[in-house]
Amino acid sequence: MVAELTYKIAKCCTPQEGTPILGYFKEDGTITVHHTACSAVQGLRTERLLNVSWSEIQTTQNAAEAVPVAPGFSELDETDYFILKHHQELGMDYSIVVAEALRIPLEEMHQRHRKLRELGGLKRVEGRIIHYRKNLVKGKWIKHRNHTYYELTPQGKAWIEAFEKCRQ
Repeated sequence: MVAELTYKIAKCCTPQEGTPILGYFKEDGTITVHHTACSAVQGLRTERLLNVSWSEIQTTQNAAEAVPVAPGFSELDETDYFILKHHQELGMDYSIVVAEALRIPLEEMHQRHRKLRELGGLKRVEGRIIHYRKNLVKGKWIKHRNHTYYELTPQGKAWIEAFEKCRQ
């Protein structure tokens, strides 16, 4: 007797029927279906990747699981995840500091911050006195200078969770 395989649509890329896909065999016995261009696949163990086809997948059972986490999530990549994670761990920050911390060219960092803000994962912080470098310099406050500060939104937190679930 052959056990029936259980497929789950990956929430990080939510592949649509007809798009090129591959599967990832998880320890719990399920196969997570990713779009072949999904950035999360690069971090997965290659020996667990499987060739799968849409005809193998029972889409009627998986349709409820295929609901995307939030609009725009499919437009994110691993670098966007690291930027969001930086803001989650260190709080509000500006492009120059994040670019240096993550070793990203400054112009690219400006573009990524702009994209993440437009998609709703980050919000711009208006000029105000802020706590300096949360958890790094205790009790020091600075006045907002000529930088545009960004902080994580609830949608950004949901994206981080989705990225981390895809990597499991």
